Amino acid sequence: MIPDSMRHIVFTPSSDPDDMKLDSGPVPQPAPGDLLIEVSYAGVNRPDLLQRAGLYPPPADASPVLGLEVAGRIAAIGDGVTGWDIGDEVTALVPGGGYAEYCTAPAEHALPVPAGMSLAEAAGLPENWFTVWANLVDHGRLAQGERLLVHGGSSGIGLAAIQLGTLFGCRVFTTVGSAEKADFCRRLGAELAVNYREQDFASILDEATDGEGVDVILDMVGAKYLQRNLGLLRRDGRLVFIAFLGGNRSEIDLLPIMVKRLTITGSTMRPRTRAEKAAIRDALLERVWPALADGRIGSHIHATYPLAEAPAAHRLMESSRHIGKIVLRVRD
Repeated sequence: MIPDSMRHIVFTPSSDPDDMKLDSGPVPQPAPGDLLIEVSYAGVNRPDLLQRAGLYPPPADASPVLGLEVAGRIAAIGDGVTGWDIGDEVTALVPGGGYAEYCTAPAEHALPVPAGMSLAEAAGLPENWFTVWANLVDHGRLAQGERLLVHGGSSGIGLAAIQLGTLFGCRVFTTVGSAEKADFCRRLGAELAVNYREQDFASILDEATDGEGVDVILDMVGAKYLQRNLGLLRRDGRLVFIAFLGGNRSEIDLLPIMVKRLTITGSTMRPRTRAEKAAIRDALLERVWPALADGRIGSHIHATYPLAEAPAAHRLMESSRHIGKIVLRVRD
């Protein structure tokens, strides 16, 4: 039985995580083509922090409740949906609404929970893997055997990118903020992890690659690293932005772009069309989900908080002390 009301997180746009509160409201109904998911766990992501602060509004037709990824069981199925049954365990990319006991998701943005993986682990997959696949493969054109630099390698995005690089047989390098994070990234497949607090990543990687540099850089820092990134790229290299934690404005020397025929690109996930996200989902199901199921790659959960403790989860993410994913436990 689906109840009439559910618990969910509400917030007043603010820089203070404590302005999030647990409240109750009506259970959403699945529109044609959608699933209604009884949420067990919801992933916490940096876009949630931006939305909470009033800087990343949801699409007009999306839930105003925070949360971009969930895992749980299908509670109801909208008209026209095929291939899913009530009770199936799924994880899904959602346009909003994840910090709640029930959440709707486009059926074509849902994926089965990989064999042997818990719902908590599965909740941390969609936002990271959709983002990493779209930016490294679709935009960055990452190819087998290339050299990949991942900034922020110990984040959820970073760990997914390192693992995707290893799946592609790439030489993977990363930057991190501590020795502990460096060790973790190396265990996951990074050939070299540079502590940016103690070393200049550009000079270290220049030496590690015999002055040749890398083919693709996945960057969430932005302006602070821009010129050094351009200097590290090889001929026909690609610089892909997914965030601007170090600022979004910079003055640069354009000459390396012309001389080395560089490509600078980037994207966000939320504005993509339903069909674009469905195409990414299909690629993940074919290329990544088998590797998750057989244990070649995985999901690392750093911390789990009850739904009511969403403020604590946001504070942890803001601190950047975590390695991997932070998730909210909505129900056992």
